Amino acid sequence: MTAESYDRTTIRLHWATAFLVCWQWGQAHLIDLVTAGGTPGRRAMVGLHVLGGLLLLAVLLARLAWRHRGGIRLAHAAGWEGLAARAGHLALYALLAAVMGLGLWLEWVRGDNLFGLVQVPAFDPGNRALRRAAGDWHELAANALLVLAGLHALVALAHHYIRRDGVLRRMLPGLK
Repeated sequence: MTAESYDRTTIRLHWATAFLVCWQWGQAHLIDLVTAGGTPGRRAMVGLHVLGGLLLLAVLLARLAWRHRGGIRLAHAAGWEGLAARAGHLALYALLAAVMGLGLWLEWVRGDNLFGLVQVPAFDPGNRALRRAAGDWHELAANALLVLAGLHALVALAHHYIRRDGVLRRMLPGLK
């Protein structure tokens, strides 16, 4: 492995994050499409969404720990491109953390019983406005994250197919 590519752990954590973000976003939209409120199927899908969010949180924490302990950190380009890359990556991390923090807040606000194993007490059970606000903020942050991740992917594809500078290849497993 050269200094021009990321290590395997960094690559795996990157793609696990990308997969889980897309999975969580799609699964959240399926909850409303295929289940009715209060049904066992809906509760199970919400529980799976919460578990997926906790897994995503674990992956994010692993990424941050690996980044600070042993992961290869490649230099950004000079000038405005490097500044844009750093700002974009920071924004992705911040939105990822915000989505998960808001998801945890939503779970606490509404309360839940996760598969009959864990009871999360509701913060304010009768406050529908607070539940709606928590859900709206979580959804807004998730949508913003997906848009920014999409832009991140488009920039990577532009580097690969237009500039042909190897930026995308550094993060692709097995294509060194």
